[in-house]
Amino acid sequence: MKYSRLTKEQFEELHPEFINFLASQSIDKAEWDTIKEHKPEVAEQELDVFSDLIWEGVLTKAEYLEHFSKNHIFLFQCFDTYVNSIVLKSLVPEVDFLTKDGLQWLSDNMFTETIEMKIGKKVFTEERNASIFGLIQQGAFLSDGQLYQQINSIIES
Repeated sequence: MKYSRLTKEQFEELHPEFINFLASQSIDKAEWDTIKEHKPEVAEQELDVFSDLIWEGVLTKAEYLEHFSKNHIFLFQCFDTYVNSIVLKSLVPEVDFLTKDGLQWLSDNMFTETIEMKIGKKVFTEERNASIFGLIQQGAFLSDGQLYQQINSIIES
């Protein structure tokens, strides 16, 4: 398995896609039920293959990621061979970016000496999708890139 198995909730959400996936292998509901009952290891393999297919599609389309922690915000824009990053760090330990008040504080103090901002670029050292998946495993999530674009446009002007 290249990535990780989807959660039960994700499988439920992708139920129609999973049915199509099984159908593409000429497996109908009756046969799937038989496989689950009599060949659970084959069923597990099918779940893993489907999970990898879904992850591959999601990661290939991924352009922006965000990761929030108490005092840091990591913003990423992903390209084919590299990723750009903007890292915001609060120099005021009491600020918590995981709260609404913390985000409001960030908005009010963005370009003051209480926020440290670092801009970076990293060339992927492994396959692009595997690198992005690694960021997700560390707590990043896919985003629409609005925050990255807002901050980047201010930096560039």
